[in-house]
Amino acid sequence: MAELADVASALGSVVQVIHTAGLSPVQASVAAIVAVDLVGVANMLELFGAVIAPGGAGLVISSMAGHGVELSAEDEDALATLSAAELSALPVIQGLTEPGMAYGIAKRGNQVRVQAASVEWGRRGARVNSISPGVISTPMGQQELNGEHGDIMRAMIESSGTGRIGTPTDIADASAFLLGPTASFITGTDLLVDGGVVGARSAS
Repeated sequence: MAELADVASALGSVVQVIHTAGLSPVQASVAAIVAVDLVGVANMLELFGAVIAPGGAGLVISSMAGHGVELSAEDEDALATLSAAELSALPVIQGLTEPGMAYGIAKRGNQVRVQAASVEWGRRGARVNSISPGVISTPMGQQELNGEHGDIMRAMIESSGTGRIGTPTDIADASAFLLGPTASFITGTDLLVDGGVVGARSAS
């Protein structure tokens, strides 16, 4: 990641950066999910936060799963502020045994880390936000629907305000908005693009 940030900045002004890499619970182990979904995001925010151009914008793809995780204020503060190198050693991370829980905590970590990082990015005149997609019609989304918790996910979709699975275009359009000039007063926030799944769950 450090080499990528160096190369990108050497080529010219870095005005937009999106972290999209992620592993779902049906794809990977706890260790791999922590390394990619949590530590990888923290590395991006640190390294590209040092080279992002004034007026630039960053985006992290999180997940609605992060909205279903309840952590202590102490754990959330640690996920938001510790260096990328320190995250894997956190007790809340060390005790994980289930990929699903690792995924949810990693995605909650993304959301609170973006909030904290927005201050440093702001000092460079840049913004950073996150998007939390719901179930999206991608190969990864299909794997989840076909996995152990597929029935639960389908029930969540059916009970949501839109009643449908999301599309890659839904996420692309939301990303274009947050990265573009019409979102110039939005930073440090997480945008749920989940078709209303979390809202329906909260109302039930």
